[in-house]
Amino acid sequence: MTHPPNGGAAPPGPPAPTAPVAPVPPQAPVAGPAAGCPEPRPAAPRRTAWAEGTDRLRAAATTEPGRLRIIGAVLALLVVAFGAVTAWQMTDRSAAADDVLHRSQPLTSDAAAVYRSLADANTAASSSFLAGGQEPAAVRDRYERDIERASHKLATAASNAGPDSSSAAAVAKLNKLLPQYTGLIERARANNRQGLPLGGAYLRYANDKMQTQMLPAAEKLYKAENERLGSDYGKAEPYPWPALALGVLALAALLWAQRRNYLRTNRVFNHGLLAASAATAVVLLWLVAGHTFARSGLDDSYDHGVRSLNVLNDARISSLKARGDENLTLVSRGAETTEVRGEAEDKFDVSYRAQMKRLGGADSGLLGEAADLADDAAGERPVAEAAKNVGVWKDRHKAARSSDDSGDYQGALDKVIGAKGDAPTGECFDNVDAALDRALAHEQREFQQAAEDGRGAMTGLPVGAAVLAVLGAAGAVLGIGRRLSEYR
Repeated sequence: MTHPPNGGAAPPGPPAPTAPVAPVPPQAPVAGPAAGCPEPRPAAPRRTAWAEGTDRLRAAATTEPGRLRIIGAVLALLVVAFGAVTAWQMTDRSAAADDVLHRSQPLTSDAAAVYRSLADANTAASSSFLAGGQEPAAVRDRYERDIERASHKLATAASNAGPDSSSAAAVAKLNKLLPQYTGLIERARANNRQGLPLGGAYLRYANDKMQTQMLPAAEKLYKAENERLGSDYGKAEPYPWPALALGVLALAALLWAQRRNYLRTNRVFNHGLLAASAATAVVLLWLVAGHTFARSGLDDSYDHGVRSLNVLNDARISSLKARGDENLTLVSRGAETTEVRGEAEDKFDVSYRAQMKRLGGADSGLLGEAADLADDAAGERPVAEAAKNVGVWKDRHKAARSSDDSGDYQGALDKVIGAKGDAPTGECFDNVDAALDRALAHEQREFQQAAEDGRGAMTGLPVGAAVLAVLGAAGAVLGIGRRLSEYR
């Protein structure tokens, strides 16, 4: 007997049909460390140090301590920059003012002395020639002193001139021509002692070399040194605008920081910031006042010193040229002529009239200009004396020319080179030259005093500005540090 299975399940029968399974297509090999793992994210690009620092600074600026640190750094930087620029600019201006006083103006005077010495030597040479075979010892000594002085001043100019400058070229030319000129003068003197007319030809040749080659070279040297003097003035006088602008900016920033501190804390004073403001204000006022006084002194030294010296040097040179031409008129005795308004006239007499016209008198020409520039009685007196003697010189010269034109050569010679007391023109020339020499000495003292005052106004300013700026920056940092300590 059979029993049905437990549970009442249906008896087994044929299996039910199942749905066919679709074949799995082959898959491509999976890239990566293992199939089924997520792909790794790309690494973030590395940030630059500048970007990280900017972010940190931006984050710090959102807090009050961070803002205070930034303000302190900016204040210290502004104060230090102000002091550094002030020291730099005033050092340059002080050096230029020192060059005006001790280098360029003395060299300009030396260049003018070279010109005067050469012109005076030429005048002395012609005077000794007119005196006859045995020239006076005083005239001979004067000629030798002039040549020696010119040689000494040329050596000084050569040591201070740059190798490629126009001054160096002028000095080299004069050093070459001076021995040639003195050689011609010695030949003229030797022939004159023997009574040979060839001596006059040598003297005229020496004068031509002096007038056409040596004096133009000396004038070129004088102009080059004058340009150097003007350049030094141009460096010493301009206002230090960058330093002034930084000083105003630093002071304004310090005042703003103190106002900010007051608005946030109701504290009126911050000792550190107050000290920094005081130091900055002192440097700024010192800079303005010191440079203003220095500029005033330098302007005065130029207006009442250099300008007067230039005019007086020109006047003295014109008187020397006129005297040399007057002598050579008697030496040449009409051998050299030039055409004036269609008529032949003595070359040297024409040149004499031109130089005397340029020299002028009390109200005209170089002497009139020198009188206008003189700013005190001590400077006016010698110029007035020179103008008076120029008037007498002109009258005596007319009398000498009248004697020469009438055939009285000896009478003309006595009126030109005669002994003092006989009213020669040479006496007038000596008086004019001595008066101009006194005027030059007075104006040189005026220049030196004014230039020293201008230079002295800048004394200590570069060092003082640097020291006070360091103290001001330290005060700003300490003042901000005092505020920062309240957050600890």
